This record gives sequence, structure tokens and C-alpha cells, in this order.
Amino acid sequence: MDSYAQNRDRLLTSTRPMPDFEVVGSQGPWLHLASGARILDGSSGLLCTNVGQSSPRVRARIEEQFARYSFGGAAVVQPRIQIELMDRLCRAVGRPDDSVALTTCGTLGVEVAVGLARNITRVRDGKQRGDILTSTLSYHGMSALTLALAGNHARRPRPEDALALGPGFPAPYPPTHAHEGRGCDASCADEIAHEIDRRGPQNVAAVLIEPINGTTGGAFVPPDGYLRRVSEVCRERDVLVIHDEVLTGMWRTGTPLASHHWDGSEPDMVILSKGLGAGYTSVGAVLVSPQAARWIRHEDADPLPAMGTMATHPLMAAACLGVLDDLEELDVDALVARGQHLGEAVASLNGVGPVKDVRGRGFLYGVEVAPGQLWPVMRAAEQRGVFFYPFTGAGEPRSEGLVVAPPLISSSDDIEFLITALTDALDAVA
Repeated sequence: MDSYAQNRDRLLTSTRPMPDFEVVGSQGPWLHLASGARILDGSSGLLCTNVGQSSPRVRARIEEQFARYSFGGAAVVQPRIQIELMDRLCRAVGRPDDSVALTTCGTLGVEVAVGLARNITRVRDGKQRGDILTSTLSYHGMSALTLALAGNHARRPRPEDALALGPGFPAPYPPTHAHEGRGCDASCADEIAHEIDRRGPQNVAAVLIEPINGTTGGAFVPPDGYLRRVSEVCRERDVLVIHDEVLTGMWRTGTPLASHHWDGSEPDMVILSKGLGAGYTSVGAVLVSPQAARWIRHEDADPLPAMGTMATHPLMAAACLGVLDDLEELDVDALVARGQHLGEAVASLNGVGPVKDVRGRGFLYGVEVAPGQLWPVMRAAEQRGVFFYPFTGAGEPRSEGLVVAPPLISSSDDIEFLITALTDALDAVA
């Protein structure tokens, strides 16, 4: 037995029956295997490799910074490259005047956003507590705090370990918020108003929400008008709105931010991560609107939350600038057209074989399948040259399915290959 096989169980990682590809090379959306075969990454790794792999621009940026210096904390070395990243990022997502906190990952980005929200509302509004409200179908990271706050049923801690925290309102999707005779609509946001009023607005700092659901339920899209109503409810009560765009940001849903799909839904803070680092580096970024940020350095404010030794790492910033270089080179019209084609093709699979439902936007779709069919479909797709990532499901009994989310740089031919392989896999399982 080789050392890899002997030591594999010592690495504490996923217990799901995931594939074990021995990758010896990569290019764009393709992984090249030791066997000589190649496989299309149909879910952008863990929903992060937005610009694919082996990017020359990312490599050039890292090498350029490496030659200057490989580490220098912003408190010690002039953070010129971090400021360049901040400015480029804010302009890229249409929030050019925001302030930015850089962190090491999406989870820490959420924690920093929570700390900033509590600080802002205590100074600005005299809040007595700093409650953060989340939905029953949400995932906001893997720390003790973020797992306790959110509604991911598969990852929530035991009740005795949940820090007396938990979701505060139902997500506006049928599996968790059923209505007699109708589906969810914008009025579902009134559940948030009720929860804020129940706790007392003086005790609630922010509502933390995914504009489009990620892998917890499988790419559910909120009803039109819902996010606008969330913003209205919160503004009326001096409660901040935080959008967790860790997964959906950086064009994943066909726009720079998922909230751009709906007018009037701009949040006070945005958390970015996966698509910004694009698999080349671990990173998180919290964008804070000018109206909220002015309270952060108020004389009565608490110190900024600790963001970690590596939070403004220059090589991290360099890699992210390379990702932005790639994103800015994308033909937006062509990107939108490919995303629309992908969506129409995936939607056409609804009802095929074990498929029960399809939902999503842009380059993010959830394909829900009948109970017990997820892993057979995944294996059949891998045999046909495409890898997908599973989502954890929602409702009772819990749903299951896979996420279709190829890198944004996937060509029309790549997307055709993906759809053909998935269709054949569904037919084979059926």
C-alpha cells in the first residue's frame, strides 16, 4: 500500500462519497487525470473557480508581487496592493465608494461583518444588543458562531452547543415556508418585520441573507420584490442588511452581484469570497456602504474586529487582482448569453428521469432529483466526463440534488458537453 492510501484517513475532510481524481494538470474548466482522461468541472470546484484554472494573468500577478515581497502586514508595510484591490473590487461590483475589510475566507468575512454591524448600530442607534437574524434555509460559514446562527440542517450544531442562537425567519421558498393555495411572494419579508418587532428593534443589529440561495437548498431564487421589501423593513427599524454573496458574487449568477437582478435591494454590507479568490487563494472581503462605514471610526466605536495575521496578505491581493483582470476581459454580452443557454438547457431537464425540479440564475443551478438518486446520477455523470457537487437539500423529507455551476470561462462547446453528459447520466439512471 502506498503512503497516500496509508495516510488518507488521517486527513480530516469530507465524509461524503466524493470522487477521488488524481489530477496531474488543468486548463480552464478541465482537469487532466493521471489515467490520461480529462473531466469537466461542472461545479467550479467548491463553487469557486470562476475563471477556471491555470490562469496566466493570475500567475503573472503573483510572480510580480513575489519578487517584491511575499509578506507584509498592512500595519507594518504600506498596503498599496491591498488598496489597489479594494478600489478595483468596489468598482467591479458597482459599489465604488465602499470601505472594505479583507479577511482570509468567507466564514471570517461573515464574522467580521457581524462585528462591524454590531459596532455601527450601537454607535449610530444606541442598540442595546446586536442580534443577527438569518433564515431557516441558510449557510454562512463553518465557525461555531456562523453555524449556530444559520439554518443549514446538516451542519447545525447540537442544540446544547448552538450558543442559544438559530435562524430567525423562514426562507421564502416552498420547502421551508409553505402557503395554502399560493407560493411565496414579496410579502414573506413581513416575517422578518415580525421577528424584529418581537425582539425589539433596539436589540437587532442586522439581517444576514443570501440574495440567491447557495448549496443549502440548491439555488433557490427569491420571489420578485422580496429583497426590496427586506431592505424597506430593515430601514424602517434602523436594522442593517448584510448580503452574503460568498458564493453568488463575482458574476456567478450572471451579474456582478446577485442583488443586481432586482432594483431597490442594495444592502448596507456585502460579503464576497469564493469568486474573488477563484480557487487561487483563500480570501474574504466585507464591503461597507459609505453611510454605514462613517460610524466605524467614530470616537465612541469599539476597535475594528480582529481580521487575522494573513487577512491582508499581499500574495492574496495579487492573486485576486489577477482574477479581476480575467473577469474584466470577459465579454459581458457573451457571458450572459452562455448563462442563458445553460439555464435553458438545464431547465429542459425538469421531469427527465429522476429530476424533480430545476432552479437558479446565470451560472448557478440546482437540479433536484428523486430520493436515493443523487449519488447514482453523480457517478453516471463522472463516467461521462463531468463532475458535479451535491447540495444538502431542504424540507421534510429532505430533498437532494446536484449543483450545475461551471466556470464562467466555459465555452459554448464546454457547456454542450456538460449538458449532453448530464442528460445521458439522467437517462442511464432512469
